[in-house]
Amino acid sequence: MLRARLLENKLSSLYKAGKIVGGVYLGRGQEAVSACLGAALIQGKDFFAPLIRDQAGRDAFGEPMIDCTRTYLGSVLGPMRGRDGNIHRGRPSLGMPAMISHLGAQVPLIAGMLFAKRLKGELAGVVGATCIGDGATSTGAFHEGVNLAAMEKLPMVVVVANNGFAYSTPNDRQFACRDLVERARGYGIAGHAVDGTDLLACASVIGNAVARAREGHGPQMVVAQLLRLSGHGEHDDGSYVPDTMKAGHYGRDCIEVAMRQLVEHGFATVDELFAWQDETAEEVQRSVAQAQQEPLPDPYTDDWRALSTRLS
Repeated sequence: MLRARLLENKLSSLYKAGKIVGGVYLGRGQEAVSACLGAALIQGKDFFAPLIRDQAGRDAFGEPMIDCTRTYLGSVLGPMRGRDGNIHRGRPSLGMPAMISHLGAQVPLIAGMLFAKRLKGELAGVVGATCIGDGATSTGAFHEGVNLAAMEKLPMVVVVANNGFAYSTPNDRQFACRDLVERARGYGIAGHAVDGTDLLACASVIGNAVARAREGHGPQMVVAQLLRLSGHGEHDDGSYVPDTMKAGHYGRDCIEVAMRQLVEHGFATVDELFAWQDETAEEVQRSVAQAQQEPLPDPYTDDWRALSTRLS
């Protein structure tokens, strides 16, 4: 969570300084949900399809920080070779497909990857997961992916980060059901609710959902209630979010909550927390400095064929 927050604070500064081309979308307020999902998965065995606010999940799943800074700064040495629009990175060979911006599209993608594993006889003990926003649950892709996973009883976990707004559209103008967990029941799959600002609660509920999927109990959907602590992206001031929501329970910072929990339960001391912050800040600086010194793609010499079609 700290790695994601400090890294994204730096990306925000670089964006505002004109050093990053394209958009910057931050996971402030979603780090507990994302990190707990990434930590519950096994790199090299499971599939994880992160969305724009899942830097914490990427970190927990094992993505090197340099992959992020190289992608945002356009380095040709990055996983997408400086040509993806800065947020769509992934490493499919390590179980992390490249991010798809279209809302809900990663749900059928993960379902398809799991179904392919089943056809190959390689599905035992494997889990596929993705984290989407509340707006994505209103898309056809979400419906088709969850419906397929439900019918085939695939070990898929969908975490819905309900931050109250699909960009600027509030929940009460987006869906008519009382709670998004009800949608899980409609598909005949397990639904779970959790306070997305509470690290220990997220670890318990999301960890349990992943374990149940791995044990053969079919698809699991977790709805985490939280609030974005910034706009939809760094181009958006989030002025449509009422002050009453910002001052409410879900407007609290999940990292501050997590720090208190770690100290109160004896998992870490205050001095250790400060040391983690210092170490992470140094790692962020090194990663940014390295990416800034690396070459950008050359349109006159670059091989623009897709990686999957390049000749060896």
